[in-house]
Amino acid sequence: MALLEILEYPNPRLRIKAEPVDAVDDAVRQLVADMFETMYDAPGIGLAATQVDVHRRILVLDVSEEQNAPMCLINPEILEKDGNAFGDEGCLSVPGIYEGVERADFIRATALNEQGESVEIEATGLLSVCIQHEMDHLEGKLFVDYLSELKRLRLKKKITKAQKQARTDAPAGQRI
Repeated sequence: MALLEILEYPNPRLRIKAEPVDAVDDAVRQLVADMFETMYDAPGIGLAATQVDVHRRILVLDVSEEQNAPMCLINPEILEKDGNAFGDEGCLSVPGIYEGVERADFIRATALNEQGESVEIEATGLLSVCIQHEMDHLEGKLFVDYLSELKRLRLKKKITKAQKQARTDAPAGQRI
């Protein structure tokens, strides 16, 4: 297994729409394992392949407190949405930023698991929100896209400033 680099906003590669997975093979299973390792290490509760610069329709998540309920969804599709949930969301690709986003409280979705078997999921609460958030990544969309234009501009300036400061603070031989 290997830790993968997580792309950070405003990297334009985060806007690439992911392509469907044709076959769940050993290469896909290895990517899934690497994505789980990367997500847990970050630490996060969800990660889409787009975030690690692999533009295939794969996401992993684990919303359990104990990090013992891993779930992989390949080629996920939402079949039904209902209700409203509003809460602060964060993102591994937008580190340190949390903003309120409205999502469906209930979803019913279908996908393949890492064995290539078809699964159907009904989710509410945090699991529902997490699946929707990660599926947005597969469409090239980030949670900041739900914010007002003014908030997005402020966030982009704040993040760009922080990235410049990190490069300036890095030792000369380790500049990023």
